[in-house]
Amino acid sequence: MKDRRARVRRRERGGAVAIVLVIVAIALALALGYWLGTRGMQSHGEVATAASGDAGKDGKKILFYRNPMGLPDTSPTPKKDSMGMDYIPVYEGEDQDSGSGIKISSEKIQKLGVRVEKAQRRALDAVVRASGRIEIDERRLTTVTAKYEGYIERLIVNATGQGVRRGEPLFEAYSPDLLAAQREYAVAMQALQKMAGADEATRAGMQRLADAALARLGNFDVTDEDVKRLAAGGEPRRALSFRAPAGGIVLEKKAVQGMRFMPGEMLYQIADLSRVWLIAEVFEQDIGRISVGQRARIAFDAYPGQQFEGKVTYVVPVLRPDTRTAQVRIELANPRGQLKPAMYAQVELPVATGKPEITVPASAIIDSGRRQVVLVDKGEGRFESRDVKLGARGTDFVVVREGVQEGESVVVAANFLLDAESNLKAALGGMTGGSNAGKVSHTAEGVLDDVDAKTGQMVITHDPVKSLNWPRMTMEFVPANEAVAKQIKPGEPITFEFVERKPGEWVVTKMERRR
Repeated sequence: MKDRRARVRRRERGGAVAIVLVIVAIALALALGYWLGTRGMQSHGEVATAASGDAGKDGKKILFYRNPMGLPDTSPTPKKDSMGMDYIPVYEGEDQDSGSGIKISSEKIQKLGVRVEKAQRRALDAVVRASGRIEIDERRLTTVTAKYEGYIERLIVNATGQGVRRGEPLFEAYSPDLLAAQREYAVAMQALQKMAGADEATRAGMQRLADAALARLGNFDVTDEDVKRLAAGGEPRRALSFRAPAGGIVLEKKAVQGMRFMPGEMLYQIADLSRVWLIAEVFEQDIGRISVGQRARIAFDAYPGQQFEGKVTYVVPVLRPDTRTAQVRIELANPRGQLKPAMYAQVELPVATGKPEITVPASAIIDSGRRQVVLVDKGEGRFESRDVKLGARGTDFVVVREGVQEGESVVVAANFLLDAESNLKAALGGMTGGSNAGKVSHTAEGVLDDVDAKTGQMVITHDPVKSLNWPRMTMEFVPANEAVAKQIKPGEPITFEFVERKPGEWVVTKMERRR
């Protein structure tokens, strides 16, 4: 029994000692990890300091410090990024371009014919341009019809396009109804004259008959001249002249010599062309700048060198879906008849200038349809490509809402050549390391932590990268193709090569399992 108790006590003492040893081992491990991490941070700072010091020994002036990850961010003083990496100094004489710009020599600038202008605040002298056509003023269009049945005995205006004046005879017509109305009025007037000595009631009754006959002649549009002749005792005429109710040009003629016509039947259509309409087709983006009362300048191919003026009288409230335009009606005088219906015209509508805004010449805009870009002159042969947000367009200038500040110089000539060179540089940069163009790709060791099955994006914890002055850290990388990480499983140690395709995007071009 005593021996058993002794063995139990020894076993308990052994367990306590083991626990103490485990606690001590954990404490030593934590202390060692802290020491190694501190030493790594110190060595990283020493490396960065040493690199900065070595670079400064050649006597070159430090212009600024750029982001070590290639992002478009610079600093005039040394600093660290969000991951604790030192910004890289850029020295005088080095390529200072960011991923969105280029640098070319002064000789090449002269050869390309590059010309720049400053962005300035100005009130736009804007003009909305549109095409249009002449149409007849609908309010000056007259359809000629008769109010009685009859026959055309003599046709006077006998051709389409013939000009007529108001009250001019168009034809002579015979009508039994018209002849009967003339006789009634003539008889009533003769009887009224013979009853000069009759009593008042008899004269009043005859006067009513005469007035009724006169009203009937008026309904038949008999002229005052013919009425006065009948009242003076003249004989009724078998055929009376039918006169034009309005002046203008005969656009359509249905009247024919000897034809019978019915009440309401169209015989002529006459248009007064002393004033006409111009229907302009204004594009959807410009319709908001058009208002009633606005003046318009019009030019016609038929009359080169001549300019006509008109006024906007109506803006059609419906957009035409096939052309994405709205019709604007412009009225203009046509005293000499120069403007013919269906004639085409070019219209300029000056619009309100508004307050001064930042503008650049229209030639400075490189428009790809999806984005608008300008090239900004940064000096010393450096040009930066910037996306801009545009506003209203004027005759020669465009308002820039975002992307360019007042006073900055933008390229207005040869900008397409510079843009092509910038795109070429970007393509080459993507093959050689983005902002590190001209250098070999970077090599590092690490562990493949994870691979996104959908996007293929990889998470890698890599050791320090000397070529980029990077410490040990975990980052996201993009594979150059699907085969890069096909043979590697997450968790395995790797050796890999990578380049910077564009600022902040690092692409793995080769990956192998580390032995």
